[in-house]
Amino acid sequence: MSDENIESVEEIKVEGDAEDSETVFLMGQSHYDKGHFTEAKLVFDRIKDEDPRALYQLAVMYYDGLGTEEDLDLAIEFMRKVAFWDSPKVGSIKYAALYNLAQAYLEGFGVQASNGEAERFLLLAADDGNPGASVKAQSALGMFYSRPETLDINKAFLWHSEACGNGSLESQGALGVMYRFGHGVPQDSDSALFCLKEAAERGNVYAQGHLTACYYHRKLYSRAAALGERVSGYKDISAIARETDCLEEYIRKGIAIAMFYFARCLFLGRGALQNREQAKIYFTQAARMDPDICKQLQTDITHGRM
Repeated sequence: MSDENIESVEEIKVEGDAEDSETVFLMGQSHYDKGHFTEAKLVFDRIKDEDPRALYQLAVMYYDGLGTEEDLDLAIEFMRKVAFWDSPKVGSIKYAALYNLAQAYLEGFGVQASNGEAERFLLLAADDGNPGASVKAQSALGMFYSRPETLDINKAFLWHSEACGNGSLESQGALGVMYRFGHGVPQDSDSALFCLKEAAERGNVYAQGHLTACYYHRKLYSRAAALGERVSGYKDISAIARETDCLEEYIRKGIAIAMFYFARCLFLGRGALQNREQAKIYFTQAARMDPDICKQLQTDITHGRM
């Protein structure tokens, strides 16, 4: 469950008998940051009815089973209370709670899966593109409207644009791909290249895969081979997801695309020394990483588009 908008606390020293809500919360957050979840839960329990941050952290702990038994029903109940906390005191944390509720409905964790409820909570969390709201929700709406079962490509482009403008690395890469193929916007290879390069430099692996493809199709084979080889060497997908805040699914797609194009470079000797045995290895690894992407790319080869 996302802990977006919760600040970490390195170390809090409590002096005297101060028992105000802020001090107690910081005590609990200090325990939480250090992994002392049982102690954190005891502290958060004391102020959960007056401090929405404490209630939010308890929801996360019940959801993930940190310092307590996993209890999805209670986690959802607490998260819902934070999302609709009727006081300015809740601040931006309500957007994180709304985003988490949306994810729960998307994945069917603790609630019955529902695209309608997921969309409703994402829209509330995105708050019309408010930069102070959940940028994750804005980007997630772009992804939501790109899914076959909830497809609305114009809305997808709109929300990825909002999220990108608010700093989303995931959406910056998605926009590059939309410009590349003309999805929700007129096809524009220059805008595609600009977005993909920017996102790739910031660590978006999906963008790096598509940038490899762009270089190849522009006959910049040395650049395609060099970038493809580098991306093909990525191993720890979970760590990349944590560092970049990008979805593992799209990191895998990016690696698969880069591997496939690097294999093509090796197979034909474009931008790299020809090595067909090595190319076969990379083709196989790409297919294991994402079979559907590779099937599409193999079709491109069959029809002379690569």
